[in-house]
Amino acid sequence: MSTEHIRNFSIVAHIDHGKSTLADRLLEKTGAIDPRNRKEQMLDDMDLERERGITIKASAVTMNYTLKGKTYMLNLIDTPGHVDFHYEVSRALTACEGALLVVDASQGVEAQTVANAYLAVENGCEILGVINKIDLPAAQPEVAAEEMEHVLGLDGSECIPISAKTGQNVETLLEAIVTKLPPPPDKTDEPTAALIFDSHADDYRGVICYVRVVAGVLSLKQKIKFMGSGRAYTITELGKFCPQMTPVSQLASGEVGYVIANIRELVDVRVGDTITDFGNPAEKPLPGYEPPMQMVFSDFYPGAMTDYPKLRTAFEKLAINDASFTFAPQNSQALGFGFRCGFLGLLHMEIVQERLERENDIDVVQTAPTVSYEILMSDGTIKRIDSPSELPDRSIIAEIREPFVKLEIITSSDSLGGLMKLADERRCKLIKTEYLGPTRVMLEYKAPLAEIVYDFYDLLKGISHGYATMDYEFIGFEAGELVKIDILVNKIAVEALSLIVHRSNAEYRGRKMIIKLRKAIPKHQFEIPLQVAIGGKIIARETIKSYRKDVLAKLYGGDVTRKMKLLKKQKEGKKRMKSIGQVNIPQEAFMSILDTSED
Repeated sequence: MSTEHIRNFSIVAHIDHGKSTLADRLLEKTGAIDPRNRKEQMLDDMDLERERGITIKASAVTMNYTLKGKTYMLNLIDTPGHVDFHYEVSRALTACEGALLVVDASQGVEAQTVANAYLAVENGCEILGVINKIDLPAAQPEVAAEEMEHVLGLDGSECIPISAKTGQNVETLLEAIVTKLPPPPDKTDEPTAALIFDSHADDYRGVICYVRVVAGVLSLKQKIKFMGSGRAYTITELGKFCPQMTPVSQLASGEVGYVIANIRELVDVRVGDTITDFGNPAEKPLPGYEPPMQMVFSDFYPGAMTDYPKLRTAFEKLAINDASFTFAPQNSQALGFGFRCGFLGLLHMEIVQERLERENDIDVVQTAPTVSYEILMSDGTIKRIDSPSELPDRSIIAEIREPFVKLEIITSSDSLGGLMKLADERRCKLIKTEYLGPTRVMLEYKAPLAEIVYDFYDLLKGISHGYATMDYEFIGFEAGELVKIDILVNKIAVEALSLIVHRSNAEYRGRKMIIKLRKAIPKHQFEIPLQVAIGGKIIARETIKSYRKDVLAKLYGGDVTRKMKLLKKQKEGKKRMKSIGQVNIPQEAFMSILDTSED
């Protein structure tokens, strides 16, 4: 097929604006799915995606659409909308020439809409504005079109109003995709170059690579080379997602599909690598992707029913399906051997934990998430740490730098005061305020990531009665008055409970942490002191009392010395037990220290 008749496009939008529903309607209107096999969220394969009603992994599908006697091949890549999966969106857009920017007619432009629009422009995609949910009683498509024009600079009159739920105007949208979005450039005569934009592991067929052919042709039985790793393979199966995997004999320039080549080693495939012909390779690889920057780190240790090798295997399997997740071995005095894992955000961390437990039938103990810091040493070198336990001795540190983000909040004007107060408490600095309409405001802040990454979003939703939305983007590290808080349980420092916090907040945060720990750690047969230390100095203490056992219950009168003898014996036993006693710290204790709500 000529590249003139191919359209590669993505659907991008804020979370819950109807991307997956629109994808379903496009599949139906183009006849890609049989009406008898119809189900909601066709492209969301994972159980987690269906349960939560969100898209986690970008997925590709090829559809055929006929307009005025000409048949067009439409390659759609459905993307996630949550801020944590920003990286999945950027990868999908690299494989496309166009993007449908979907906005909810009743909600208008949201924080993630703005972020995704800029991302599409950066990747050179032509944007087609789509106003969805016009069937809702509260829909205001004219207001939404005005906002798109004001905030994003799109022509409001060219935005297409549709209802993905009822299918209203979806035919008009299909025509616009063909007439307004550009075709891929024709590079059939050039040496083969195909970009890997995603991959997943199959137990029987090995690694399946999702590719966009940029130049040349990929054919069955062709010997190919991965330009990043230098490894060579022979293609055993080529195909397209229609939406089921459908084998084809070749993928031409501009097409999207999958490649199977008996790749057994998970490490051999890197998302962003270029596949080329072994005999006639391309001169240079295609520009890949910036490596994802993990923002949140947490330790995972094997639970009671899981061993270390099984946990490692589960992580390796997960890492091939999720390029933005990293893990490295870690050892803790209190919890044994485990892994230090990096995530894009807290939702990403939750998803990984659930996938670990479901797909691999394992249970894990997870520590409180932290962010990474940059340390400027006295000798001028810079060290990056992902855990408070890696912080060097204070005497050789010149300054500690924390990550800052550009935070955008879109809210209704009546909750403005509460949101500004919350942002002020979290050390956020207001950069600008912009009114999108009479009742909607966009606030832009410079914020320390550590202050907003855990519960900020929940509090934001609470203050604004669910209306506010936020998006953040990493801008760099900056020096601050930061100190490390150590928590000592039974006089032993538990590294997994350490935190790096701002000095102004350190004592208050430390006291609050041990009060929560006192409630979360169960009583033992000996007294457990909980202490907070900053730089070796104890600043707070709480005590978990021991179980009370009445050793005098069996005595009925008699000489008082008998009582004293039994009490002395009990005291010696408790002292001995305390010296060898291990404190069992439950999973809830690690997570309770993050709860910033007042008791």
